[in-house]
Amino acid sequence: LEEVVLDVQHRVDDPRGINAEYGLVEKYGLAHFSSGDLLRAEVESGSQRGKELNAVMKEGKLVDMDTVIELLKEAVDKSHAANPDKIILLDGFPREMEQAKKFEEKVCKATYVLSFDCSNETMTKRLLSRAQTSGRADDNIETIKKRLVTFENATSPVLQHYLKENRLVCVSAEDDKGVIFSNTCKGLGLQ
Repeated sequence: LEEVVLDVQHRVDDPRGINAEYGLVEKYGLAHFSSGDLLRAEVESGSQRGKELNAVMKEGKLVDMDTVIELLKEAVDKSHAANPDKIILLDGFPREMEQAKKFEEKVCKATYVLSFDCSNETMTKRLLSRAQTSGRADDNIETIKKRLVTFENATSPVLQHYLKENRLVCVSAEDDKGVIFSNTCKGLGLQ
């Protein structure tokens, strides 16, 4: 594969990081996939696998990692077959070391891992602001605190791993959207 960028993000769904991702997709034509979108599309397809996934998700359970990796592999392979030179951005993945290892074992080695970095205070403020319009049940102070702890325990080791391998692109998300986007492009060598 030409280039695959794994986008861990920082802590929890940072709206400014998400804006930078969509800017990359729009400006540079990156192929953009998220495991959640792929899972929902599979369910909507009505396939046997989609029916099985729907049953798991309706029970409030997490879909097993092998199935998620399989869906990501199918999306990456399909994108690569259609346009081998297109950069692929996988959104919000991996969140833990086991996912990172499995992805690189079963799909491909990531060229870069992109992380948007900001303080817990900034993240909490942004998510509480988003809560005013999002309607998301998980945009509340108690859940945000839990998600930040989960990030520190599960996702920080992923970032440290890719940092040691010189594949981590860490962008400060404390700035305004334009600066974040510009720094993201520079970090990925797109400017």
